[in-house]
Amino acid sequence: MPKQHETAVYTHGHHESVLRSHTWRTAANSAAYLLGSLKPHMKVLDIGCGPGTITADLAELVPDGHVTGVDRAPGVLAQARATASERGLVNVEFAVADVHALDWPDDTFCVVHAHQVLQHVGDPVQALREMRRVTKPGGYVAVRDADYAAMTWYPEVPGLDDWLDLYERVARANGGEPDAGRRLRSWALAAGFADVTASSSTWTYATPEERQWWSGLWADRTLASAYAERATGGGHATEDQLRAVSGAWREWGRREDGWFAVLHGEILCRKEA
Repeated sequence: MPKQHETAVYTHGHHESVLRSHTWRTAANSAAYLLGSLKPHMKVLDIGCGPGTITADLAELVPDGHVTGVDRAPGVLAQARATASERGLVNVEFAVADVHALDWPDDTFCVVHAHQVLQHVGDPVQALREMRRVTKPGGYVAVRDADYAAMTWYPEVPGLDDWLDLYERVARANGGEPDAGRRLRSWALAAGFADVTASSSTWTYATPEERQWWSGLWADRTLASAYAERATGGGHATEDQLRAVSGAWREWGRREDGWFAVLHGEILCRKEA
């Protein structure tokens, strides 16, 4: 299959404030819609695995099978390998890969999973076609993505609306679609899937510890990550505007009545037998 080059840039990068979020993710809090379909013998491909916490969970759930975690960023795979090693997993491996042109034959995997990936790629329909291609007949493609415009919070701290507007502009300038969650079913149908189960779920941050963690990582990300560099370098915001948005995050995190919900779209696609 001819290579189709990625046209999008990963908006967040892999700054510590980003990995702080990624390493919190588990199969339970990020892939619950898939877990009932897993069987112990399955061969799984986890696309965009990042630091490998979800990948390691999947490997534990298929003890007689095998999991391959892939990411476009070679550097983060060292952390993924360390995560698997610390948990004593021997049925998992990691590799560099591009979801637009996967380096596996047709009908290789029982399950192909991607969490928070399609919002960042240049051609999500082509990505889903590739995921479908390497899935065995009767197997599953499982995808979950956030939908930024559907995120909601209380109270209406001045500056958080500016954050959302800025993030969506930066993400789209990078070639991605930050409101991917609502589009997943449409993309799956365009990719050739006929059996698509669509669902949704949320992450909610409301306790003092949750508010501190969520607001802190976004406050830091706004000032010190690749996202911050792309916001200023692309002319989307000044450093003063980024400091104001970062301050709004910290103000929201201090509010005792603070509440934030992240809506995700999910699709579980069965490949025809």
